[in-house]
Amino acid sequence: MKLADALDLSNRLNEHPTGATRVWLICGFTPLHLSTFFKAHAHLRLAEQSVEVITGRFGDLAGNIERAIEQPVGETAVVLEWTDFDPRLGLRGVGGWSVRALPDIEFEVKKRLAQFGSALDRLSQKSLIALSGPTLPLPPLAYTSAAQETAFELRLRAMTESFLAEAAQNRSIRILSQAALDVESPVGQRLDVGLELAAGFPYTLRHADAVADLLVQLLFPPQPKKGLITDLDDTLWHGLVGEDGVESVTWDLQHHAQHHGVYQQFLAALAERGILIGIASKNDPALAMQALERLDILIPPSALCPIELNWEPKSASVERILRAWNIGARDVVFVDDSPMERSEVQAAFPEITCFAFPGAASIWGLLLQLRGLFGKPEILAEDWLRASSIRANVRFQQEYSHPSSRDFLSNVCGTISIDFSKNPKDRRALELVNKTTQFNLNGRRYTEGEWLTHLSSKNSFLATLSYEDKFGSLGKIAVATGSCDGDVIRVRTWVMSCRAFSRRIEHHMLESLFTHFDASKIECEYKSTGRNGPFREFFEGFLDSVPASGILYLMKSDFAIKRPSLPHKTKEVTGGSGCRPSSEMLL
Repeated sequence: MKLADALDLSNRLNEHPTGATRVWLICGFTPLHLSTFFKAHAHLRLAEQSVEVITGRFGDLAGNIERAIEQPVGETAVVLEWTDFDPRLGLRGVGGWSVRALPDIEFEVKKRLAQFGSALDRLSQKSLIALSGPTLPLPPLAYTSAAQETAFELRLRAMTESFLAEAAQNRSIRILSQAALDVESPVGQRLDVGLELAAGFPYTLRHADAVADLLVQLLFPPQPKKGLITDLDDTLWHGLVGEDGVESVTWDLQHHAQHHGVYQQFLAALAERGILIGIASKNDPALAMQALERLDILIPPSALCPIELNWEPKSASVERILRAWNIGARDVVFVDDSPMERSEVQAAFPEITCFAFPGAASIWGLLLQLRGLFGKPEILAEDWLRASSIRANVRFQQEYSHPSSRDFLSNVCGTISIDFSKNPKDRRALELVNKTTQFNLNGRRYTEGEWLTHLSSKNSFLATLSYEDKFGSLGKIAVATGSCDGDVIRVRTWVMSCRAFSRRIEHHMLESLFTHFDASKIECEYKSTGRNGPFREFFEGFLDSVPASGILYLMKSDFAIKRPSLPHKTKEVTGGSGCRPSSEMLL
């Protein structure tokens, strides 16, 4: 982004400051252009929502962190440079570069890293943090030639790398990727010496733009894709199984097909992380399955579901896969070597993301693009369960739809576990809220910072529901949150995964809210989104009419009369206090 464009965006934002998202940008130098670029990128990422960037005081990074701890701001970007650890590691401080001073500089860096680590840990209890380690070169204070690293320089880098690795263990701290930064801002083009000496701002414009963009990506990441549908011939493997034979399709170095093997390996890793992997191939089903079951294949057939092998248009196979996964085309990537097949699928599903399977020289680029689309801050327990639970749900729907299954729900041995603790380190609840569309009270979304702020509120509550039955575990599949006011529960957000449909789990959620809080009334902040019809249909079973938006009132006495039988066992898994912060939140 050009500085003029960033300034134009910032000026337009300043004209409409009401309701702005407040974000801290903490650094030890004058923020200057970094603040401008950061505000502009945040504005674009948040769909042109107004953004207020708080920068604190120049030269007081530690103090700015402490001030951020005291303020109710959900997102914080922290930019560290060498001068934050010791002024002698920059150009504006002249404390001496003699060899005798090097051990003292090391000692000072170690001390400051410990101080920053403690402060960031406290800040992470209430704010999502994007943290950038030093991006500028060390000054030429070493006694060797430029071609030779000294032990002093290596120890400084090792200390900061260890500090960042430790910080990365904290689920509320995300570390800026130096590899990604290297692509956008070459190391030799980052430092602006003249601007540093004149104004205390050390970055070139290109570097400031790159750092700001990556920080915003960390704080406000896009929703990751959920599934990948791949072709087989000349994509998952080299060759045509119907013409070359089962044993003649290849994916190894010997046959110059290693990039297909690397692709298989990558898909296997995606599947292990809970990404759905499906097959859509125009092929002879028997031959293709034999090839998929070869002992040397790098992705097991058990990781592939569904497998569509037929001679129909690819779009028909993709449609069936999407229906089995019960997700939209916008959440899926389609990979095929054929331009015609990609074009046909793209025409049928404009929101799907299509990639050509490349030649060997370009496979690295495809893998990087896929990592960007499927990447997420951490792998949750539900990610491991996703593929198996989808297969289990297919069996469930098949049995439940059978005419003789009148008492089916009572015989599935379902168990519901409800957790009322407010644990900010459990990301699954927020993930459900931001992904779910059909059974969704009002479509409200949260940034991670907003979520942390909400959970820290004294009167807020969080109910997270997990489910399992004889078909398997679905993991955490429903979330309700809001506030308590005496015996009235105000539900601000309520979602349930589509995998839980048809099991009366939503009725169990209401029952648990009434019981746990000894409530006489539940008020739900409802709004029609155009996609949450299942939620509306659910409440129509209790109310005479459901408006397009407004508060839905449900009395406990009416619920007890109108609810169906509740077929599952229910248990609370913690002694969560509901409307008071858990002990973990108070640390």
